[in-house]
Amino acid sequence: MTDLNWKICSSEYIHKGPWATLRSDKCEMPDGRVVDQYYVLEYPNWANAVALTEDNKIIMVRQYRHAAGIVSLEIPGGVIEDGENPEEGMRRELLEETGYQFNDVELLCTVYANPSTANNKTFCYLAKGGKKIQEQQLDEHEELEVQEYTIAEVKQLLADNKIAQALHCTGLFYALMKLGEL
Repeated sequence: MTDLNWKICSSEYIHKGPWATLRSDKCEMPDGRVVDQYYVLEYPNWANAVALTEDNKIIMVRQYRHAAGIVSLEIPGGVIEDGENPEEGMRRELLEETGYQFNDVELLCTVYANPSTANNKTFCYLAKGGKKIQEQQLDEHEELEVQEYTIAEVKQLLADNKIAQALHCTGLFYALMKLGEL
């Protein structure tokens, strides 16, 4: 099998920020060709969950997404903080965003948003048996509305292209397969 990996000869940071970092790599391809500037976006890893309540409703959140200029219907989740493993990050995000706690959790998939330009992963979980134990505890610039949908309603939202966040659609499809709903 041919080695397809590129060798990084040098890296230069163009921008370092709390949510996104941009670097330029000089790379050598396996055949010796050199790529002088390959731009890589460094993001923190994310975790999200298809979260089912005790009565089998899927918890979704509706929020404004400035980069796309849309109000987006999504599954809850967010950035994995330093020192957290992906499951801890997902559990924290679920509790903060929705006020629900889950005891039955399993990893569905690990996916990359855009491996050609970004280095981060998203860990998608299935969380079942959710109980509301507190009110939301949102971050300073977070504003979201919690909504509950039946599995049939979520399947229809997917069929009607009403869920625009690609990584969340991926998690929903994996969860629906796991639940025997596809």
